[in-house]
Amino acid sequence: MIVKILGSADILSSLVFLMLIFGMHPFIYLVMFCVAVLFLKGMFILSGNVLSLFDLIAAFLLVLSIFFAPPVFLLWICAFLLLAKGVVSFL
Repeated sequence: MIVKILGSADILSSLVFLMLIFGMHPFIYLVMFCVAVLFLKGMFILSGNVLSLFDLIAAFLLVLSIFFAPPVFLLWICAFLLLAKGVVSFL
């Protein structure tokens, strides 16, 4: 059950990345919620999960996207990898 909740957080974060790609401005509270969830999920790297490092990178990129416009290819990479992680957690 917890895996599906964390997977839905990945899907929500990928939707935020897609909103940034297509020029929509997501609510700052939604972005900060996704940053917080990705950062907390990234702390699982201490248990040896390699994909948690990507969660930390995605959280950092979301924080940067509040203040700056990061390169679009980085946003695409984060969006697709988070979407893939989210879909796999529902299987």
